[in-house]
Order: sequence, then structure tokens, then C-alpha cells
Amino acid sequence: MEVEHRRVRLLNLRVRANGTAHLSVPARVSLAEAQRFLDEHEAWLREHMERRTRLASGDKPNDGLLPLWGRLVPLPEGSSPDDVYRAELSARLPEVSERMEAALGVSAAGWQLRAMSTRWGSCTPRTGRIRINVRLAAYPPTCLDYVVAHELTHVLEPSHNERFHSLLAGAYPDERTARALLRRPARDVAAANSSPTVNANET
Repeated sequence: MEVEHRRVRLLNLRVRANGTAHLSVPARVSLAEAQRFLDEHEAWLREHMERRTRLASGDKPNDGLLPLWGRLVPLPEGSSPDDVYRAELSARLPEVSERMEAALGVSAAGWQLRAMSTRWGSCTPRTGRIRINVRLAAYPPTCLDYVVAHELTHVLEPSHNERFHSLLAGAYPDERTARALLRRPARDVAAANSSPTVNANET
């Protein structure tokens, strides 16, 4: 944890892409007050540090298996996980975006796929352009539905206020379940969903 007194108005806690944390402290705030702030945000800090480490790793397989749409599948020879994820998202995104645009009554100005290390998606409300993390393909399809709906809602409402959550719930009611899945490593989710195969002659 890096703590720095800076010319800022408010305490500002952030987690960098590499998983390290930084706290900016206004000159008038004592270190004791800063420590209380950190203690109050301990759970938030731990969750976001773990999430960024998870996103940066991309759930790279070391056993030849890849989490894909919530299942463990063999990684095609000569392919990287992100290659597979990008191809899968390219095929699935048009249907999901069309469905969620109809549910929300709004259209994105453009979609872009990226291998991002800190976010599942992002939106620029001013332009209506949306970016989606290709690594969502590691998770069950409902997670892609949620992120697409979430980012489209930002075209209508930039902040995460009551109106935002009301609009999002109309298009995707089960936000809590999707968020819980995305807080877990993709390989853990996929392993839980992938049951071992039993041959007929083994029964």
C-alpha cells in the first residue's frame, strides 16, 4: 500500500492495474484519519485487488484446459486464451447487444472488443461507444448479458444512481448473481459446472 499526501480535496483510494493500491491523502488529513478510512474500506480494497490480479492473469490454463462460457474445454493447439475469447465474443455479441438494446430502448454507437486487465466493460456516454472485455467469454453467458446491459444503461444514465439501477433491472433483473460470478476466478466457476465424463462401460 502506497500512501501519499497530495493537493487533493478528498481521500482517494485506487487499485492499479498491477494489483497494488495507492491512497492520496489531503494535507489537512492526519495519518490516523487515513488509517480509519482504510479500515472502513478494507473489504472493498481486498475485493478490487483480487479482481485486478484475476483479470490480469486472464485465467491462463496450465493443464491444457480453458474456462469457456462457464465450462472447462481443451485449449485449441496454437491458440492463446484471448484468441479464443475474442472469436467467441465476436460471434455472440451481436445477438446479445441486439437483445439488450431492444430491452433498454437505446443503441450503442459502436462496440469494441478488448482484452482488458481492470474492467469487464466500459462506456463513453457522450459518444455512446462501448468496450467489452473479451475475457467475459470465460464465464457463463449470463455474465455477458449483464455487462452488455450494464454498459448500455450508461448511455442513458452515466452515474450509478437509483435511476441507473432501475433501468438496468428492467433489462437484466439478476444483477446480484452475475456480479457474484464475476467476483470468482473463471476457472473455479467452470470447474464447478464441469462434471467428469463417465463412459458407458464404467457404469
